[in-house]
Amino acid sequence: MKTIKDKVKLLITAVIVLLFLWFLVGYPGIAFHKNEKLFEEAARNYFDLNHDELPTGRRVKKVTLETLYRKDFLKKALRAPYTNKKCSAASSWVKVRHENDDYKYYVYLTCGGAMHSIVDHRGPEIKLDGNESIIVNLGDKYEDPGVKSVIDSKDGRLNNTDVITKGRVNPSKIGTYKITYTAVDKLDNKTTVTRTVQVVQKLYQTIISKLGNARNYIGEPTDNYIRLSNMLYRIYGVDDSNVIVVADEDVANVNYSKIDKWLDYYYEHLDTDTQKMIVESQFCNMKVSDTSLDTLQCNSYTSKKKVYIPSIIEVNKANTLDENFMKPDTMSWVSNPKGGKQAYVTRKVFFGDEYGKSFLGYDVSDNYGIRPMMVIKGDSLITGGDGTRSDPYVFGKEEKSAVGDLVNNHNTGEYILDGEVLWRIVDSMDDGTTKVISVTNPSSEISCYPNPSNNKIVYNPDDRDSIAYFINNSINQYVDTSKFVKHTINVPIYKGKIIYGEEIKKQQYQVVLSAPDMYEMFSAQTRNLVGYEAHSYWLINTSKAKNVVGVITDIGVPLNDKVEDYYAANVRVVGYLKKDITISSGKGTEDSPYRIK
Repeated sequence: MKTIKDKVKLLITAVIVLLFLWFLVGYPGIAFHKNEKLFEEAARNYFDLNHDELPTGRRVKKVTLETLYRKDFLKKALRAPYTNKKCSAASSWVKVRHENDDYKYYVYLTCGGAMHSIVDHRGPEIKLDGNESIIVNLGDKYEDPGVKSVIDSKDGRLNNTDVITKGRVNPSKIGTYKITYTAVDKLDNKTTVTRTVQVVQKLYQTIISKLGNARNYIGEPTDNYIRLSNMLYRIYGVDDSNVIVVADEDVANVNYSKIDKWLDYYYEHLDTDTQKMIVESQFCNMKVSDTSLDTLQCNSYTSKKKVYIPSIIEVNKANTLDENFMKPDTMSWVSNPKGGKQAYVTRKVFFGDEYGKSFLGYDVSDNYGIRPMMVIKGDSLITGGDGTRSDPYVFGKEEKSAVGDLVNNHNTGEYILDGEVLWRIVDSMDDGTTKVISVTNPSSEISCYPNPSNNKIVYNPDDRDSIAYFINNSINQYVDTSKFVKHTINVPIYKGKIIYGEEIKKQQYQVVLSAPDMYEMFSAQTRNLVGYEAHSYWLINTSKAKNVVGVITDIGVPLNDKVEDYYAANVRVVGYLKKDITISSGKGTEDSPYRIK
């Protein structure tokens, strides 16, 4: 009796296994094979009707499932068994080849995962001779290593001479070049591999060849632009075996007495690659007077620093009779103290009684522009650009953003254009939002007057009489605020003068948009953008003192004194983009900003 029960159990188990195999393998295989037959039949009908498309000689012709759908040779979609998932229309194909006085059809149907035809559908394996990435020094001869082998899983080893090579390298021009190698097997399955060739030159060699016997650029050169950390710099000149660069324009406005502290903040916003390129160096900081402003010699230096600002020496050495790229449009600090409690600023043109001067002394507690200066390793490899403003020297691989990339994956300094407003990334925040600042005023039509209460101008988004209220509630006609989140701002309040790091408290508010902080990245007026007009704008910085508030004038200079209650200024704004905002196009540069959605 026990033996009979065991046999019954065994029989039941076998039936279950067979049913399982049927449902798992048998039925899906039969259904899939039926789809292959329908696919082949549709392809045969297609070529019967389009007889002129049939191949001749050793040629192979192909029709995709997508084409057969589109031209109504298949009325119903082919689907994978059980899942009902459509088979891939673009990747499924039928190929036809002339063999033995007849046409032979090869069907490749793929429905995802392991559900695909067993016909040969993979191209040959191409192995390159040499590396897939090659660096060539500018001016060296380049001979392409070519292909080491081409092996197909069905056809075996193929002739290297049958590989189609496209692309060329110009070793006399810096840039990144692509060489592609394409091979096909007897069934016309294709494989393409790419070799990247970078023609580079060491930065120091490039600049030396430009300067000749000189050690620095003078006048208004058009070929000394360089992009580092998504920011534009001008190459000042060379020092020993390295290269000195200076920011193309003011980044912020800072008190002279707080420059070292602020530069620590600036350095933290440089990307890692740029930080690695910096050579800690000593910078000129000697004391000068009104009678020694034309000096070309320095007799006192800082300790070694990663970032500092230009000195009077650099400005003087770059001077010609009427041009000097080291003098900005705005008023910008140089590194030299005047003595007592004053230091010097420089500017392209001073007005009024000071016209014709190159430097003026101001109180060290005043806020004026900061143009950071750095020394970059001379052996840094230039990988692109010709040094012009539109095509500055760049380093490393260009990382292109794909459509759909999140904005919060991108870096300080990159540009975003949304509607008519150009923005710049200040920070990617830990909560996934992206802090941005409008590079220019959202509209030149906006003009705000302070409405002081008790002779005090307070930045208060909750006060209808405050400029802050207008910025938070009335800019939505110029800015698409649906892309921004409400966030907490800290309004720095000072006892008297506005001095970096010396606010007596920070008042918190919940807003969508706010004014810039004078001391944050890119808060200084942008004057070098083509097609954008510079305007004055209010700042978030405020004081308990009578009529003291942060504001930048039309010429890009902060008002360091009291602001009269009739003074009018435009606005620039700061906001936090939502964490799901994505890129639809662009490179993130000034001339090709990201578009977002």
